[in-house]
Amino acid sequence: MKESDNLNRIQIVLVQTQDGANIGSVCRAMKTMGINKLVLVSDNTYDENRVRTLALHASDIWEKRIVYKTLDEALATSIYSVGATRRRGKFRKSDYLSPEQLSEKITMMGEGLVSIVFGRESSGLTDDEVHSCSQIVTIPTSDDFPSLNLSQAVQIITYNLYNRLKPFPVENTPVTKERVNKAVVDSMENLDSIGYFKQDLEKHWTTNFLKDVFERAQLNESEVKRLEKLFFKVSKIVIYKK
Repeated sequence: MKESDNLNRIQIVLVQTQDGANIGSVCRAMKTMGINKLVLVSDNTYDENRVRTLALHASDIWEKRIVYKTLDEALATSIYSVGATRRRGKFRKSDYLSPEQLSEKITMMGEGLVSIVFGRESSGLTDDEVHSCSQIVTIPTSDDFPSLNLSQAVQIITYNLYNRLKPFPVENTPVTKERVNKAVVDSMENLDSIGYFKQDLEKHWTTNFLKDVFERAQLNESEVKRLEKLFFKVSKIVIYKK
């Protein structure tokens, strides 16, 4: 695959962006790095002039944008999704990639859509939005002033993608996020049927854990089916022994 083809499978997802001018700046940041897929998760109405003024010669990216009501809808056809955040917390993911590590990881992936998700200018991504992504990427910054403008963050990550992405060598087609979610639902139902969970919080944590592991593993359809079969057989063996 050509480098341009590899870049073409990257989509930048902006969640509830507050100012249209920032969307315009993101369009410029994307286009200079050869990335043209822009997705908005938003119910906001943006001033066209503010967007186009800052987008300048990258207005075509704004014109081709796709808008979704929810983040889950925006990520449904992705094989891999990454939330950009610097915040840590008890209910946020503990492991993260640097922009360089993210680029290297994508280089080794099979064919399929990859989503990089950015949150609001004022507060970033919520805990639930982070959980919707399979992994997070964090841009190292000074403790004295760690905040980055939205378009600056997009520029840094897209630069690393442009600089590092090479024709991928893997003859493999990972399943989409939608397929991963179905496999997780089926697996959880089998675990639930044998009384594996003692409390709701454990069930919630295990669901998120399996989603992250399945998606990060870049499983193909055959591998997903084998895992589904494994969970199914385990549940039947336990029930039979009872």
